[in-house]
Amino acid sequence: MNKLLIIFSVVFFATACNNGPGLQFSEKGRRVPEFSSDSAYKFIEKQVNYGPRVPNTYGHVKTKEFLASKLREYAGSQSVFIQQFSEEGYNETLEMANIIAAFNTSSIDRIMLCAHWDTRPRADQDTSRTGEYIAGADDGGSGVGVLLELARIFSENPPPIGVDIVLFDGEDYGTSGDLEKYFLGSRHWSLNPPVPGYNPRFGILLDMVGAERAVFPKETYSISYAPNLVNEVWGIAESKGYSDIFLDQRGAGVLDDHFIVYENTNIPVIDIINHTVGIDGNIEFAPHWHTHNDDLPIIDKSILQAVGDVLLELIYNRI
Repeated sequence: MNKLLIIFSVVFFATACNNGPGLQFSEKGRRVPEFSSDSAYKFIEKQVNYGPRVPNTYGHVKTKEFLASKLREYAGSQSVFIQQFSEEGYNETLEMANIIAAFNTSSIDRIMLCAHWDTRPRADQDTSRTGEYIAGADDGGSGVGVLLELARIFSENPPPIGVDIVLFDGEDYGTSGDLEKYFLGSRHWSLNPPVPGYNPRFGILLDMVGAERAVFPKETYSISYAPNLVNEVWGIAESKGYSDIFLDQRGAGVLDDHFIVYENTNIPVIDIINHTVGIDGNIEFAPHWHTHNDDLPIIDKSILQAVGDVLLELIYNRI
């Protein structure tokens, strides 16, 4: 463990200061690896097959073991850190873990990619079985599936910049309206950094990025935190023919892990998240959100492919 922390100390302390609002990008002429949506789908399927990833459950324990094992396989055992912590839930103590993997640890210039890996312990937007756990194929599973596929690619094609993957626990635990019980992992990570001083150029959060008919407008907090990054990501999507998925329009301000990270660390993190804005101006999520329909049949490989293609172009050819 001491050796592992030394490696993370080098990675985190040596990181250059970010300048989120003024981030600059240009095409570098580098080869960009191919993203496999089939592989990303299999990573989602694996998570779902363990059962809901609700803290203190069998599915949560087994999925944590799986995620840690895959990241160690791709990043190396000395480049993966499990940040274990406890939080008080509703009449229970939650045993939780953030899972962190570092790629290209020799680079002092770094970015962060993140998603939450837990699933919601209640189907409160459903019409029946509202108190039961949901499968979370999209909400939790899809972001993690894309990041595991990126990790596999990084292991075979070292990225030109340092990349840290952070999987947050406990994003979706709270009951509706009780924000103190949401974002437990990102709050713990940002208030108790594994090594103080971590300051990447920027972060990208993936949340609900795999469902059929998904659309990603430009989330409002993201525009505030890192407008140049938002424009670059959505510009890449347009150039690749994905403008029907990455919508060139302002979305809602979504309270998500990126909001917590920015508030506590000032790291500019943008959120790629499936949502729309209703005619009343309020945020609307997909019909399967927080229901039992959030299961494998809702996953669309073409959406996963779009997200993966855009991120790989950004990482390998624009930074």
